[in-house]
Amino acid sequence: MTQSKKKQQVRISEIIISKYRGIFNNTKIKHIILTSGRAGTKSSYAAIRADYQILADPYGSVVVLRKHHNKLRKTVYKEMLRGLNRLKVKKTAFKITKSPMEITYKKHGTTIYFSGSDGIDDTKGIIDEDKPIKLVILDELTEFFDDGEGEDELTNIEATFVRGNSSGFQMIYLYNPPKNPNAEINQWCKKMEKRGDCIHIHTTYEDVPIAWLGQDLIDSAEEMKKTDLKMYRWVWLGESTGVDDLIYYMFKPEHHTYNPDDYSKKSKEAIGEIGIGVDYGQQNATVFEAAGIDYENQILRGLKEYYHSGRETGKQKSPSDYAKDLKQFCDEIEKEYNRVVSYIFIDPSAAGLIEEARRQLPHISIISARNDVKLGISRVQKFLSFKRLLLSTTQKHLIKEMGIYQYEPKSIEKGKEEPLKVSDHAEDALRYLLVGMWKQIFYMLPMAERGDEN
Repeated sequence: MTQSKKKQQVRISEIIISKYRGIFNNTKIKHIILTSGRAGTKSSYAAIRADYQILADPYGSVVVLRKHHNKLRKTVYKEMLRGLNRLKVKKTAFKITKSPMEITYKKHGTTIYFSGSDGIDDTKGIIDEDKPIKLVILDELTEFFDDGEGEDELTNIEATFVRGNSSGFQMIYLYNPPKNPNAEINQWCKKMEKRGDCIHIHTTYEDVPIAWLGQDLIDSAEEMKKTDLKMYRWVWLGESTGVDDLIYYMFKPEHHTYNPDDYSKKSKEAIGEIGIGVDYGQQNATVFEAAGIDYENQILRGLKEYYHSGRETGKQKSPSDYAKDLKQFCDEIEKEYNRVVSYIFIDPSAAGLIEEARRQLPHISIISARNDVKLGISRVQKFLSFKRLLLSTTQKHLIKEMGIYQYEPKSIEKGKEEPLKVSDHAEDALRYLLVGMWKQIFYMLPMAERGDEN
């Protein structure tokens, strides 16, 4: 029970799932690995455990780490504050600051510190000699492997904070397993499981009372289960299902394409905001892919495609030439759909084309595209899985690439999926477009699938 007034007391067993009850007060376990699919409540557990630590132990503080400092406030910091509500402890009992991000229990002076680990030495300044760190929580552990030094960094973090502790020191690691069984973090987990001072607990939304999650979340899971079973097993059950060589394996022409000749003029003029993604190449192909928001059917509807390859045609074009082609492309779309193009997202490496396009099309927002390949692929996959993306049969190169765009097999074996840089120009243009328009279209997905709005 918490240290607050009796009428506010809450039983820990009532606010954490049964799988976690055996570890809550077991300080003999040094390393606790918590994995899950979506909504497995591992983050909620970690927050309650951290808050309880500074309430119950007058001599032990907590540090919460993510690889990148700029992701702390909207994630684990907010989760720790929610944890105080679940424990029914008044926030007035704490000194809560945002800069630096700290939560201090006034009665004991014990603190939860929040820090990024952008550099392996960043954490060394968080040492509290009077209230030593008894609990280290590492959130989104995959980032430490994808963007950091992996196991070496974790070992260094442990060495930093274990000092000054004679007993009771713990580290909790939180992550959703990546698809690839060969991923470095999956190999690290298997290695840790062999240690006598480590426990690994995996949970799914099925371990959580429906009343905690809400029926809408359950419905989202069941919808994905019906539309894409493999994606469901990874996203919701947290299984490392393996990585298909084919990136958009869920694409089916019968489900994801339409003939624009069957689309009435009235329907065309009902299309909302229109965006264009542009992938630029000098000898390689330059591609424009256009799509508009179909509010009536709640889909992103592909509209038109432009494709030119200097290598294939033997005719090179300059950025100025492509800007003129882009203007003509927009003029045709605006005439056909009776609407001005809202956004154009251009390959960020094409500075010359971006400049020329802004000259040619001053009435359209010309934006340097966000080139986050992993994020873009995951968002396209979601739209395909939930049939929220429909391509025009005129987008022939994009449709063709959907069937051949794949990961480099050796990269899968190494645990780091990297797309083959062939037959990817239309796919890159689509990715730029979908990521660029995310704020306008993410609402089409089930609530639980929307993720970060940015």
